[in-house]
Amino acid sequence: METIHIPVQTEYLILFDFDETYFPHDCLPEQLERVYEMEQYMKTLTSRHQVKTAWITGSSMKQIQTKMKMAGMTYLPHFIASNLGTDLWELRLDGTWDVIPPWQQKIDSSGYSRRVVEDLIAELKSMYNIVLHEQTQFGQSGYKMNYYYYAESNVKTQYDLPIIQHLASSSGMGININQCNPKAGDPEGAYDVDFIPLGTGKKAAVQFLIDYNQVPPSNTFAFGDSGNDIEMLQSVAHGYLLQNATSEAKAYHKSIAPYPYAEGILHVCRQFFKE
Repeated sequence: METIHIPVQTEYLILFDFDETYFPHDCLPEQLERVYEMEQYMKTLTSRHQVKTAWITGSSMKQIQTKMKMAGMTYLPHFIASNLGTDLWELRLDGTWDVIPPWQQKIDSSGYSRRVVEDLIAELKSMYNIVLHEQTQFGQSGYKMNYYYYAESNVKTQYDLPIIQHLASSSGMGININQCNPKAGDPEGAYDVDFIPLGTGKKAAVQFLIDYNQVPPSNTFAFGDSGNDIEMLQSVAHGYLLQNATSEAKAYHKSIAPYPYAEGILHVCRQFFKE
């Protein structure tokens, strides 16, 4: 892996969801050509316009590394907010990653407890007949517990999801719920249900990075493809879904790039930076 130049002062911040936004799961040759072109372009923006980049993703660092190797990607961003922003890493000049102390202190003081989540799951099943299925294929992180909710009917789903959200809030847990994207390896007809510490998640990670880098809000960009990216896109001045975004996401956010994946990112950035 190669390290992109790290500007001393940050003038612009560009944030990306990873799966099905920066990284195309199909890894078709024409898609990867665009990814490599985008990597070089981001390198140019970093050196000429003092741009810093970040991946804000539900994937773990291990999953990201596996996917990068599979795609032959070579350039790292300046920040990675992995596991839905519950882990926040900063790239150092020697290519290693460091946790950011203020963010880690926030996590440590959140009161997040795996036992509380496990008790909540049991209550949902026994009291409300709501069954959540652990996402064992992805594993569980220290500060994020992943489940699937399988939709049986629209009526039941509209009843169940608010209950899950209410119990999480009552238990002092943060929560992310959105329709799964089968292109990213999730099952059809299911919802992602992620329990995380309060004050974390993609939106919180974005707001932290804007403040941490002291970037003017008008110079912030974000790109995504699914429902759990909407708050992130709405937290920046220039937030775009890509053309390959889910129908759920497109129903909630109207700024959509005219092309999918890296092609859409390149189009938007070139329009703005004139490079």
